Amino acid sequence: MEIFSLTTILLFFLFGSLAGFLAGLLGIGGGVILVPLFIWGFKLAGFAPVNIVHLAFGTSLAIIIPTALSSTFGHRKRGNVDWHQVMSLAIGGIVGAFVGATIAAQVEGDYLKGLFGVMQILVAVKLLFFHPHVPPERDDAVPKWQLIAVGLVGGAFSAFFGVGGGVVAVPLMVLVLQLPIHLAVGNSSALIFISTISGTFSYALYGWGEPLLPPFSIGYINLLVVAIVAPFTIIFARLGVRVASRTPHDKLVTAFAVLLTIVGIRMLYPVLISFFSG
Repeated sequence: MEIFSLTTILLFFLFGSLAGFLAGLLGIGGGVILVPLFIWGFKLAGFAPVNIVHLAFGTSLAIIIPTALSSTFGHRKRGNVDWHQVMSLAIGGIVGAFVGATIAAQVEGDYLKGLFGVMQILVAVKLLFFHPHVPPERDDAVPKWQLIAVGLVGGAFSAFFGVGGGVVAVPLMVLVLQLPIHLAVGNSSALIFISTISGTFSYALYGWGEPLLPPFSIGYINLLVVAIVAPFTIIFARLGVRVASRTPHDKLVTAFAVLLTIVGIRMLYPVLISFFSG
């Protein structure tokens, strides 16, 4: 196993930098970038094929935790986090993350990778072609059950795919809960922080005792990769934010959608070939 080789460590430095930069540039969670990079990088590092996809998902979630926390503090300073709403969102998020991770742990790695590819393509299509009419902001209190339901969906999506989940949570808060977009983004950051803790714990639990895990793994979480990648993800996210402020939003969204489509097709293609040839 070559996880400790200089080449592999430098590769993970690059992964963290790229994911952080794109996260800051495009306003996304780094998971949609980290998961496919980890699947590729873990193969190069010599990880056992049977564990690669689940390790990629779980490790990605663990890295998102400090990034989401940093984002939450930033939005809190600007008054864009409603802690009363977050508490209800968190109830659903914790349960949803546990459910999502539980389901993902039972799915074979290749099929999980294919589903991730489908998810990326659907997100790209949404970014390119779906521009819904934003309803007027509500002026009454959001029912607690609606907040719990949105948290449940966001948490389940996050844990199942090993990503932040903001791509689902933010639209739901704006379109269903009718929250202002800045409040929705701030609440989503706090929800992501809480739900990814639950999801990370679940991946560690379901991977506990699995054979052939690489060194420094707690279940499906590789702590060495987290320690290497997380600092670079946080640092380069700030650089991405600076670049984003000087780049037209429409061009950023289009570039990201194209990137997601290419990666999604690349992940889905071998799964389809294997399915139809078998």
